[in-house]
Amino acid sequence: MSTPRFLTLPPGVSRTNIETPRGSFAALEALPGSGVPERPPALLVPGLTGSKEDFLAVLQTLAASGRRVVSIDMRGQYESIGPDDPAAYTRAALGEDITSLLEALGPDPAHLVAHSFGGLVCREAVLAGAVRPASFTLMSSGPAAVTGPTADRAKALRDAIPELGMETIWQVALEPDYTGQGLEAEIIAFIKARTLGNSETGLICMANEILTAPDRVDELAKHCAGTNLRVLVLYGEDDDAWLPAAQAAMAERLNASKVVIPGAAHSPAWEAPETTAAALRTFWHEAEQNSR
Repeated sequence: MSTPRFLTLPPGVSRTNIETPRGSFAALEALPGSGVPERPPALLVPGLTGSKEDFLAVLQTLAASGRRVVSIDMRGQYESIGPDDPAAYTRAALGEDITSLLEALGPDPAHLVAHSFGGLVCREAVLAGAVRPASFTLMSSGPAAVTGPTADRAKALRDAIPELGMETIWQVALEPDYTGQGLEAEIIAFIKARTLGNSETGLICMANEILTAPDRVDELAKHCAGTNLRVLVLYGEDDDAWLPAAQAAMAERLNASKVVIPGAAHSPAWEAPETTAAALRTFWHEAEQNSR
């Protein structure tokens, strides 16, 4: 679960905006204690109904290794403004945003970490080949469209928004559910702000994108082999979006490193932050050593 935006951020973490030719993106930025990054930066991309705050529990730890670490709201998510044009929310269009963000974090190539639907988006950016990241981590993401209960929820969201609107969906379905889970009032307040801050057009279109994404794993494997781009597949042992077995098979097809996070489900950066951050730091260091 994410942390309310109005709580005090950890030392070294601040709210900012990343300016690109494709627009401004709301972000959380973490810097090392010295304030001077000595290692390549990292860009963290959230999933469909997520936001930059989903990475808050790992930002400080990741930055402590001497790098600038940035998590963002994608176009139309929470505090990043998005248009009402459905074409702005395809995987390819969102991937172009990621390319622009990677360029903005330069001149050094940035490590790219993509959670859930963000993995499908960032895969488009990597395959486009305009920018080569320092490494690519697929966190709790899968080879193609979601299936099962996750797909059912995405379909329900996509189909309900045009008829009811997010304000009504929040009041009728989401708020009672979160309240029933016993969440603190400030957590619910944050989730409400994030939920209603999303572009409804964006939610509809991105939900459709996660339901229709093709399997491009073989293309990605070929691209990464040709560019020597190292890939990590990281997921919780109890992931309930893409099955762990499907993610393990994807890692094998990609000839990628694989880390399974004990005690985590679909959000390891929040559910097991120290273990997740340690895995990312180790992988990033190996990728940097390999590139020399």
